[in-house]
Amino acid sequence: MTDAEYGLPRRSLLAGAAGAGAAFALPAGAAQAAPAASPQAGAERRHPRNWPDPEPYGAADTRADLWPREDNSFVLPLELRPRDQERGTVWMRDTYVNCFVVDGRPLYVATGTTRVPGLEAAGPWNDGIFVWLAPSLDGPWRLADTTGIRPGAERGKVWSPEFAGENRPGRTVVAPWQEYWHDEQFGKRGQAWAPELHYFRDTWYLVACMGDHSRKVGSFMLVSEGGVEGPYRLVEGNLDKPFGDSFIGGPKFIEPGAYHHIDGGLFSEGDDAWLVLHNDLYAKFRDDMEDIVTTTDLPRFRQTPYSPEPYLEGAYVFKYRGKYHLVHAAWDRTSVNADGTVRQAYDVPAAGRVQYQYDAIVAVADRFEGPYSKRYTAGVGAGHNNFFVDHRGGLWATYFLNPAAGYWSGASRVAESAVPGVVRLEWTGPAGGRLYVKRGSGGPGSGH
Repeated sequence: MTDAEYGLPRRSLLAGAAGAGAAFALPAGAAQAAPAASPQAGAERRHPRNWPDPEPYGAADTRADLWPREDNSFVLPLELRPRDQERGTVWMRDTYVNCFVVDGRPLYVATGTTRVPGLEAAGPWNDGIFVWLAPSLDGPWRLADTTGIRPGAERGKVWSPEFAGENRPGRTVVAPWQEYWHDEQFGKRGQAWAPELHYFRDTWYLVACMGDHSRKVGSFMLVSEGGVEGPYRLVEGNLDKPFGDSFIGGPKFIEPGAYHHIDGGLFSEGDDAWLVLHNDLYAKFRDDMEDIVTTTDLPRFRQTPYSPEPYLEGAYVFKYRGKYHLVHAAWDRTSVNADGTVRQAYDVPAAGRVQYQYDAIVAVADRFEGPYSKRYTAGVGAGHNNFFVDHRGGLWATYFLNPAAGYWSGASRVAESAVPGVVRLEWTGPAGGRLYVKRGSGGPGSGH
């Protein structure tokens, strides 16, 4: 969640490279694009147009042009670990990709939620956070060289609950609430979710979340005492608990008082940085970056909620051309209206509503805290992602295709899900002010 003003940035500038290759063919059954605009209309515009929003507010836009497709996306060729060889692709949720200017050169980073061999998901435990690096978006992508920090350990693993033995007086790598534990229901428990890697004030920070099977569930931050590969330690504000207060939430098996705000991320602008939490909270970091300034009653983004407001995840703020883009992940649920027509909407769960796609929805504001505009569908199936700018000025988003439910959980598609994917974005200019998945040439206003 870094300031990505167009052009070469300050210390925390995002960068990237042109992509290569394709992710997958557009799945059969995707909604068709609207009729094409006339050639004259496209020629008269420098930027693509905003699409009219489906009505009522909260309805989802499922058109095929908003899907990651062969012509606008690809799966990153990340270096495979032994556990990845059989699949041929790294299994990843919550894909995060970024690029920072370090020593005058772009350095691309990739990370995400991964699983251990033998488990179908990243729970009830996983073995921490892996990082991949590359000189360009299309590679070569190599695991971070952690061999100088932990000789003999699995390469690329920069943090894990299993590193608790590295704790020393005055230096905590793994807090007690982050360590593995066991119970009769799940056996071994504890996992790290949704990591983000940031380069701020010439220092590397990792913001991540301890997942639902952990002793305490919520967001935390690590700071590197060396390079991007670490070694990392926990910041002071997380020695006893995740960021923010605890509240009632999550699955029923989470112990009372253990659930905090998840999916934490970092947004920086100039020499200041903020923590962003699901789904509408934020807090400024102290100048020393060891904790947030406000630890209770965190401020909230001024949003335009749906009615009723569903559960949202993966809050992320991205700044581009002076505008702040607040990104959320939301489930588009399919149901049937009273007149028999199909309803696609970001609804709350209810009988007759079936999870379809895990989408990226976006709202735009002139100020970080808001007020934010009404939300719109920016990418179908691209939920829980981040936006970034490559070093040539190109716009990208990540995606992973959620295998937990909905379209990508189907037996014929699940093998294509949980991937480290990137998809091109397009900006609708200063008048439109929106970022969409790069729409096909057949979509209205998609010509340049």
